[in-house]
Amino acid sequence: MDFINKVVLVTGAGAGIGRASALLFAKQGARVAVNALMPDDKQSGTVTVEMIKENGGEAVFIPGDVSKAESAEKIVNAAVEAFGRVDILVNNAGIVIPGRVDNMSEEAFDLTMLVNVKGTFLMSKYVIPEMKKQGGGVIVNTGSVAALKGHVDRSAYCASKGAVVALSRAMAADYVKDHIRVNCICPGTTYTPAIEEKIRNAVDPAAMEATFVERQPMGRLGRVEEIAQAIIFAACEEAGYMTGSVIVIDGGMTM
Repeated sequence: MDFINKVVLVTGAGAGIGRASALLFAKQGARVAVNALMPDDKQSGTVTVEMIKENGGEAVFIPGDVSKAESAEKIVNAAVEAFGRVDILVNNAGIVIPGRVDNMSEEAFDLTMLVNVKGTFLMSKYVIPEMKKQGGGVIVNTGSVAALKGHVDRSAYCASKGAVVALSRAMAADYVKDHIRVNCICPGTTYTPAIEEKIRNAVDPAAMEATFVERQPMGRLGRVEEIAQAIIFAACEEAGYMTGSVIVIDGGMTM
């Protein structure tokens, strides 16, 4: 499984699953267009690009907000300008805002949908014409186990990731004749910087970490490198017969 001569665009690649995926694609020979919203802190696309280049890979940082149409179009155009094409799009950018239906603000709900669902829609909207020109491609969307299992205090997030799963299947059906495969990865709770921050900022960090771990049948959280492996599998040529699939990698949470 290699990605030599492939161009991969990864959104939300400044940290966590996105960064791990960008690094793994580069390790397997891909040229990587790294998108992130924040350009100048440790969880940034520039750091991800530096890490790729330090390991002999080729990458470019493309800042931008996937939830805005003009920005999404510019991200895709910049990737094409840098590398000539986009073979694989990983729609990984997303946010989590806690809340139940009765206590969540309308603004928080709208923002969740804007980033998680509309961002996936917009990036796909602008990359698909490029993939059609070149005769095909692959889109991998990052969903969540929250799309398949209700989570307390995560109403908008669950709804948004359920929409990403449905959108992925619809896109797979729409573009199968164009040789564009679309799959969705649904990770369980993974030890990302966001989870690390929640644990660190809790009143009782040890108790918070135990709460996360206790709900995992495997007795541990997922690792970003494990989720990245699922993403590159969904994108690889060896999995060329797979489209419209939902790959659950959750440590047994939904079994």
